[in-house]
Amino acid sequence: MKWNKLADDQSIQKTKQALEKGGIKVSVANSGEEAKKQTLSLIQEGATVMTATSTTAQQIGLDTAIDESEKFVSLRKKVASLPESEQRAQARRINSAPDYVVGSVHAVTEDGKIVIASNSGSQLAPYVFSAAHVIWVVGTQKIVKDLDEAMQRIKDYTLKLEDERLMNTYGMHSAIRKLLIINSEVMPDRINLIFIKEQLGF
Repeated sequence: MKWNKLADDQSIQKTKQALEKGGIKVSVANSGEEAKKQTLSLIQEGATVMTATSTTAQQIGLDTAIDESEKFVSLRKKVASLPESEQRAQARRINSAPDYVVGSVHAVTEDGKIVIASNSGSQLAPYVFSAAHVIWVVGTQKIVKDLDEAMQRIKDYTLKLEDERLMNTYGMHSAIRKLLIINSEVMPDRINLIFIKEQLGF
């Protein structure tokens, strides 16, 4: 299938150079385990961390490593500790401005644009501005030629898999209700993107 084929080294390097030109730091990991170690090394001890829902992070055990660590303050764990009746309202406040947000994206173009589709939008504000630091772990099968291909990938491939995940987990359908396109980053060292040479995530 076109949308889950890993990118070759030439495409990865082309995309990496375009992203870095736009102020986004990029590294390449050979495995999910390597990417997990890189991510954890980037997070300052004692920092507050929001783990955005991410199949990639779940597959490599990154979300669990953060949420169960005593080195960081897991905001997901903090929200989960609240009474269920308070969780939805408090999550907006608690997750509004973390030191770090960790997650993934749905497509990266070879000319350096990053695309994230969302049903609820809960991860978008920290990605855009409110988090001091953003770390994304991204399988290289998400590299596409341009924005047209990015949207095609999301509509024809990602949405179907995310809809299936949401139905199995919550009994509800997913939708592309909100869409974020990042062309570049003005704040130096704010965004780190780690490409993984493994087929991970949607």
